[in-house]
Amino acid sequence: MNPMRVAITGIRGLIGGALAASLRADGHEIVGVSRRTDPVGASAAADETAERTVAWDVAAGTIDASALEGLDAIVHLAGESIGGRWTDRRKAAIMSSRVESTRLLAGVVRELDAKPSVFVCGSAIGFYGDRGDEELTERSLPGDGFLADVCMRWERAAVPIPDSGVRLVRIRTGLVVGSGAEAIDRMATITRLGAGGPLGGGRQWWSWISLDDEVRAIRHLIDSDASGAFNLTAPNPVRQRDFQRALSAALRRPSFMPAPQFAIRAALGEVGQSLLLDSTRVLPDALAEDGFEFIHPQLDGALAEAL
Repeated sequence: MNPMRVAITGIRGLIGGALAASLRADGHEIVGVSRRTDPVGASAAADETAERTVAWDVAAGTIDASALEGLDAIVHLAGESIGGRWTDRRKAAIMSSRVESTRLLAGVVRELDAKPSVFVCGSAIGFYGDRGDEELTERSLPGDGFLADVCMRWERAAVPIPDSGVRLVRIRTGLVVGSGAEAIDRMATITRLGAGGPLGGGRQWWSWISLDDEVRAIRHLIDSDASGAFNLTAPNPVRQRDFQRALSAALRRPSFMPAPQFAIRAALGEVGQSLLLDSTRVLPDALAEDGFEFIHPQLDGALAEAL
């Protein structure tokens, strides 16, 4: 494979950092796009080969567009964390960080003389909302709720990109299972304390993907000729109670402390409902049709790798 130049927004995050490391290991050049311009990684300051970091200010609508000339791909993963209570101010920051950053990049791509071949735009399975036992594929309609609205507007902001002659891929990522994943770390801590158990009955579907497969899927889509929406979830979603059982087994800790719905809603509010209690049973049909093969199709293997 010829070396590529790939720009990554959200390069300091879990997925962006893992993607950059994977590409760099194979000899590709990384251009980080970040609010900060200091080198990425603990040892980057002393590494003369550390990637260049391009500054942007989404609120001001500014970015060094010249640094994005001649790229092979742009992978847009940046966005405010959805953790924490969703106050009106917090929800506005979550929405604008995704929508406005995508609009800014779409505008830059339109003006580039040497455009990238592909633009990979982040999204999430929150697009589908709370859907019970319904099996959801890329052909399924969007759902309701705040996260669904965020994802729809996020993806819509990227719609002008194909008009510039650039292939557009929209990735809807599920719960990422990997070392350093905040959600997994928190669940593991609770489980180690012996407080793991079903949440709100535990019948809701959780759609997940290993960090390794997340990175591999993004790289597959950069190399592919495919476009459109892709669910980045493993082919075997599980109910929350089974996810907790698998996590407890991996940590050799009990799993019998249930948390009722009312307690979760009282403690966490809307974010608790959306992230813990909503049921989203998502299948990666488009990835399978494009020939992608998972190395962690089952949760046990993904958890063993992560823990």
